[in-house]
Amino acid sequence: MTVHPEHPFLPPESERNPARRLRGRLASPVAVLTAEHDGRRAGLTVSSVLVVDGDPGEVLAVVDPLSDLHDAVRDSGSAVLNLLGWPDRQLAEAFGYQAPAPGGPFRLADWTASEWGPVLAGATGWAGCRAIGLPWPAAGWGVAMRLAIQSVTIGRDAAPLVHHRGRYATLSDG
Repeated sequence: MTVHPEHPFLPPESERNPARRLRGRLASPVAVLTAEHDGRRAGLTVSSVLVVDGDPGEVLAVVDPLSDLHDAVRDSGSAVLNLLGWPDRQLAEAFGYQAPAPGGPFRLADWTASEWGPVLAGATGWAGCRAIGLPWPAAGWGVAMRLAIQSVTIGRDAAPLVHHRGRYATLSDG
């Protein structure tokens, strides 16, 4: 058996969606967006996310409208944006449904309750948010979720987790 650096099931790069290829060349921050409604927690890894300054500041996140997270945020009216660092890449895989998580991804780390939803213990930072602008408009295959920032906590200092060209990476000074 030989191991090749290419993914065996992907079409050649020249045949892939050009917009997706362009997006892949943008380094994107990686976070887990969480919410809780009626005692049920939901979470999803997001890299299509933007924090916009204002009064109040906002989080814009593109999410799948069929996801449990979408429904939990819509129904609870709140969410937590948990910023991830390089040590959290396995958690990002689990919440992105790319790695196994027996019992669910919330079992892979410690979480604390907040008025906005589950907060990752030891996150590099997190924001407690309220849903605004419902119903959220379509954005590509997702919806552009708008969240007003109500609280921000800056956490541990860790190398940031970013997504670039289909892989997790971190930033270096050199």
